[in-house]
Amino acid sequence: MSSGKGLFVSFEGGEGAGKSTQIRRLADALRRRGLDVITTREPGGSAGAEALRHVLLSGAAESYGVRMEALLFAAARNDHVETVIRPALSKGFVVLCDRFMDSSRVYQGVTGNLQPDFIDALERVAVDGIVPDLTLIFDLPASVGLERARGRLQPHLGNAAEPDRFEKEEVETHEKRRQAFLDIAAAQPERCRVVDAQRPVAEIGEYVLGLIEPLLTLKARAVTEQVGAQ
Repeated sequence: MSSGKGLFVSFEGGEGAGKSTQIRRLADALRRRGLDVITTREPGGSAGAEALRHVLLSGAAESYGVRMEALLFAAARNDHVETVIRPALSKGFVVLCDRFMDSSRVYQGVTGNLQPDFIDALERVAVDGIVPDLTLIFDLPASVGLERARGRLQPHLGNAAEPDRFEKEEVETHEKRRQAFLDIAAAQPERCRVVDAQRPVAEIGEYVLGLIEPLLTLKARAVTEQVGAQ
């Protein structure tokens, strides 16, 4: 569980799974209830991490090998945790993060073929005790997700950007990542929930909000009891 009075929710899944859309919807719903919400992303989310984001997603670090990429992701994550996530949680904010530690487990660990012990060690240093209260894993076939992701890049839509370092990889690699995320969810059911990302956007949003509400109640109760005990 995350430290502090706030609530930390990470959003995971393959390319084109709709994580960003659902983060925006959830943030809006929680703000309408008067809650303080921060939305953030990885790689990125802080000044130092955003500088590394360009290096990582542009493919500039690819020639140095997946081990170096994993080190850069860990450095970006630690800066993000210490300058954004931990302070926000200590103030009682709800933190909604597009990707976190599970993406490194999947992208650099499973499909990058790095040893689990190496990934685990990097993770411990990078997160330094900050683990999501809830991780939502948005699941859909890799072919569907890639079609969605590449559809965002079509020139006739006014967006001629190139696929990033990971979007350009083969569908078989993305399907392997999909299964790796599902394996994490099966191994850690107390933290993870799988979301069917092929359902209608509004329906997914209602489901996600329903998962968050009990956690907000528990956090509020814990804070009240802590204050009462002082």
